[in-house]
Amino acid sequence: MRPSLPHPRKNIGRWATAALAATLSLAFAAPASSGGEEHSARSYEVTGPRTAAQRTAVAATGASVDAVRGGSVVITASRDQADRVRGMGYTVRALPGPPDRDDGRTATPFDFPPADANYHNYKEAMAEIDADVAAHPSLMSKQVIGKSHEGRDIIAVKITNSAKGAAPGGAAKPEVLFTHHQHAREHLTVEMALYLLKEFGSQYGKDARVTKMLDSRVIWVVPDVNPDGGEYDVATGTYRGWRKNRQPNSGSSSRGTDLNRNWNFKWGCCGGSSGSTGSETYRGAAPESAPEVKVVADFVRSRVVDGRQQIKAAIDFHTYSELVLWPFGWTYDDTAPGMTRDDRDTFAAIGKSMAASNGYTPEQSSDLYITDGSIDDWLWGTQKVFAYTFEMYPDASGSGGGFYPPDEVIARETARNREAVLQLLEAADCPYRAIGKEGQYCA
Repeated sequence: MRPSLPHPRKNIGRWATAALAATLSLAFAAPASSGGEEHSARSYEVTGPRTAAQRTAVAATGASVDAVRGGSVVITASRDQADRVRGMGYTVRALPGPPDRDDGRTATPFDFPPADANYHNYKEAMAEIDADVAAHPSLMSKQVIGKSHEGRDIIAVKITNSAKGAAPGGAAKPEVLFTHHQHAREHLTVEMALYLLKEFGSQYGKDARVTKMLDSRVIWVVPDVNPDGGEYDVATGTYRGWRKNRQPNSGSSSRGTDLNRNWNFKWGCCGGSSGSTGSETYRGAAPESAPEVKVVADFVRSRVVDGRQQIKAAIDFHTYSELVLWPFGWTYDDTAPGMTRDDRDTFAAIGKSMAASNGYTPEQSSDLYITDGSIDDWLWGTQKVFAYTFEMYPDASGSGGGFYPPDEVIARETARNREAVLQLLEAADCPYRAIGKEGQYCA
């Protein structure tokens, strides 16, 4: 479990705001290098940042903050960005690159290293999904909802017992969305999607809770939001540490947009993303400029029926740090325009309950550092979907392999989220029940 951290967003105060402004001015003093190399970034541990404001200033260099520890953070950064973090007075130590898992065997292009062969590349994942859909035609159907930049299918799998029509009282079934793999190197999240399909298909009619949820909910699983980036990450048969998508950036040799900074809510508003194409957190030329983001956003908007969004709750799966996060990411405040105290308390109550089931740490996203243009903020801010981010195994120490845990942990770490997923499905018809206000909000 990650050590508990101070939460400076509570009454941050004038002195903290001034300190943040001063540090941000240093962070933005020079533009991050756009980089002539395809991927010149590497991992560093930065010792010293302890508050959300300090971590936000580190991220403002254009580095991605990958894990938050008690008195340090792990970042992915170019040499230029790492030097700028050193200029803030912090100790910056280079970390080893991605693990070598060839296991003494020859690597196969566009596949995982031989020792991690139980991970699924894009082709294998799509075949697995097709087999699940074919095995459970009364429960599952697959839709191609759009294409990635390089033309790969982005799919959504619909899971429900269609023979069971409307919810009690004739209302439409509440819908729940699970998205995976916005960041290319976070391959365990695709395995999470495959686990959900297997679990829902195999346990329907056997497990009472699963059966009830498939009878009374519509579940959408988007297994791979960033297929191009994922394929690029293993294109050599080894790990490259790639994060973004693969679209070119006009006027730059640096490719890729950070998909989870490209959503059209508070995009680029608050120092929680980068305008530099070479940054790991490059927000893109405009909101939804990444085709993969627009595909999923259009799909979510298509679920507005008669003026009402049918998707009520969501989880976006990432790695790593073992966290359950909720909005907002763009502000340190608990409440803000579009987020009432009851909304916040509902998010926290459900989030803490899910975290109690999987052993993750629950907190508001901005307790870590500011992010803007993220999927959870967009889902809540524009669609009023109770949206969470799960940061999966390992914990923030990264001792379980960081972004590349060995394939031996797949079964354990995907099943670890079973109870949390069921809890969110059960809450979806009336999330405010978690704070005892179903009569006020769900009559």
